[in-house]
Amino acid sequence: MHSPTHAAAPPHALAGVPSRLSEAVLEGLWGTAMDALARASGVEMLGFPFMQRAYLAAVCVALIGPLVGVFLVHREMSMIGDTLAHSAFAGVAAGLFVNSLFAVTVPPLLAALVVAAVAALLVQTLVDYAGAYRDTSLAIVLTGSFAVGSVLITATDGGIAVGINAYLFGSLATVSETNAALLVAMTAVVAAVVAAAYRPLLYVTFDEVGARAAGLDVARYNRLLAVLTAVVVVGAMQIMGVILVAAMLVVPVAASTSVTGFKRSVAAAIAAGQFATIAGVTASYWYDVAAGGTIVLVAIGVYLAAETRDRLRSRSSGSGRKTDDSPTPRTAVSADGGDEADPE
Repeated sequence: MHSPTHAAAPPHALAGVPSRLSEAVLEGLWGTAMDALARASGVEMLGFPFMQRAYLAAVCVALIGPLVGVFLVHREMSMIGDTLAHSAFAGVAAGLFVNSLFAVTVPPLLAALVVAAVAALLVQTLVDYAGAYRDTSLAIVLTGSFAVGSVLITATDGGIAVGINAYLFGSLATVSETNAALLVAMTAVVAAVVAAAYRPLLYVTFDEVGARAAGLDVARYNRLLAVLTAVVVVGAMQIMGVILVAAMLVVPVAASTSVTGFKRSVAAAIAAGQFATIAGVTASYWYDVAAGGTIVLVAIGVYLAAETRDRLRSRSSGSGRKTDDSPTPRTAVSADGGDEADPE
């Protein structure tokens, strides 16, 4: 059994996740599989514990990012990911600030999750009750959160700036065993919630007026989607960094827009995300460059390849892009059968 390259995290950092989960997933199932793959392929890095954790984090991020991002993109709320990423930055700064001044220890990721979730609810409250335009509310929360984070950093004479750099830009080495286990748990929760609330979320996404008329609590599902976005942002922040984390909510989804049918487009977005994160993590190790930036560049490459393929197909068919008979939101939702939302 391999041993981690980094010191084990203190028990309080588990934040309620049983240590058995960490052992079973990281050292049992995932670690054993990756060790076997390293031996079979002869690729030594696949056997390194920190790379195994990085790949596990990449797989999780590439699953929940597009899974939540597809609803955001179709609702034209792509920028909420960037807003919540800056809110998570403020949470990390707050956690490190408290740790540096008081005799308590607050896990930075836990602080980031709490602050990002509160920010998500604040954005939705501004839209629902304060009459603020959606982009205005996003801008207010984004700039306010970043301002809070920068004030907290400078309040300690820059003492916590070193600790926060990994959260700003992401790092393979910062994915500790504890954080990887937490990300696995967060991935399971997000996937389960999306599966349970799939039809209402779909209905609200494509026909909010109709959903209200059907008696759905639209505000509740809007808040749910906002909080799910916060969870994804905090989870992805470990390898993507605050600056680039929103990309995994948007770029893989954009690469799958030509796929007919909502469920199939979700599957295509997840596949694009998996390729981008795995290839990006691999390239970042080989060339010793930032993982987050490499993943985003690969994802953009996938998007450009998909766009080029679609344009070539349109030209070869002699039809070009059609705009007069493109599917309406309702027909696009039910295109692959069984997707039409049930208000009940």
